[in-house]
Amino acid sequence: QLQASGGGLVQAGGSLRLSCAASRSIFSANRMGWYRQAPGKQRELVAGITSGGSTDYVDSVKGRFTISRDNAKNTVYLQMNSLTPEDTAVYYCSVTLYGIIYWGKGTLVTVSS
Repeated sequence: QLQASGGGLVQAGGSLRLSCAASRSIFSANRMGWYRQAPGKQRELVAGITSGGSTDYVDSVKGRFTISRDNAKNTVYLQMNSLTPEDTAVYYCSVTLYGIIYWGKGTLVTVSS
């Protein structure tokens, strides 16, 4: 019910936009987010957005990444600019339902130096 796309290989300094389409039943009134997991590291929250549009970011991406949602399309986006090799990870879209976080399949982002 969560399908992420948009990952790929990009050079440092470049940009990518991730998209995640969700079924309407889980998208409309719930918090959506993006997590990432780099090799050998724990999964971490990158950005979140509430149904009302309030956003939050991990410090390492503030000013570079922007999360947004299109409620008409049941889609959440992650615009990633000024990418660095440290951003290399599998990125997962998430939805929080009744306090439980669910993730879809991830999409790999690789940033070359």
